[in-house]
Amino acid sequence: MSESMTYPGVVLVTGGAAGMGAHHARTLAARGSHVCIADVSDSSGVVDDIVSAGGSASAHLLDVTDADAWVRVVDEIRTTRGELGGLVNNAGISRRLEFMDTPNDIWELTMKINLFGPFYGMKAVAPLMRESGGGSIVNISSIAGQIGYFSPAYSSSKWGLTGLSKSAAGNFAQWGIRVNSVHPGLVGTALLGGANDFVAASLKSVPFGRMGTLDEITEAVLFLLSNSSTYTTGTELTVDGGLVSNGLYHRIIAETGELS
Repeated sequence: MSESMTYPGVVLVTGGAAGMGAHHARTLAARGSHVCIADVSDSSGVVDDIVSAGGSASAHLLDVTDADAWVRVVDEIRTTRGELGGLVNNAGISRRLEFMDTPNDIWELTMKINLFGPFYGMKAVAPLMRESGGGSIVNISSIAGQIGYFSPAYSSSKWGLTGLSKSAAGNFAQWGIRVNSVHPGLVGTALLGGANDFVAASLKSVPFGRMGTLDEITEAVLFLLSNSSTYTTGTELTVDGGLVSNGLYHRIIAETGELS
């Protein structure tokens, strides 16, 4: 990262109690942002880690499917910090279930967390971001929001998030608020827990031949939050080792040896 790269003074990260969200939060705090960590689980441990390392953070209880809870959290930030320059909609769930095996309740829950949550969140933070002089919203989507993924609930929620991001980008540009989506491929987080065979088979279609790291996804998020992307909005940043763009023929060539 460039030494001249700067980040919002206050950033809200959802799903920040563990996994990728916690990594985003710790890294942002290390770069000088105050990080508001929002999660349905207790995030005080991550806050303590950040403060012990010399950073600044606060914990906020948030069920992203509850629109009123979003308003409460934004009010807390307005009262305690007075501004908000960044939002990372990271909270999400994944269920690897094929179409006819997907129960209605799983469909509804996945949509509520992965799609309704970011909608409620962007709607809640936009006024404070506008008052703060603008900002950047980064929605964590997935390559499943770019291809015909086998799991209808997850894929539909992430395709929806891609469109939602573009719609918000057009609406919020007048207030100096940028909205973009990040589309990770395979990354070693709890979402892939217990899916060893799935991961091993999937990696055969990744030209880089490995999963992405938390650092690699966080660096993409940081770029979109930073002053180095001030003319970037309504776009998708894919971080997948080439899976979407070249995965099909990479696998065909590897298995057939056609070019050897």
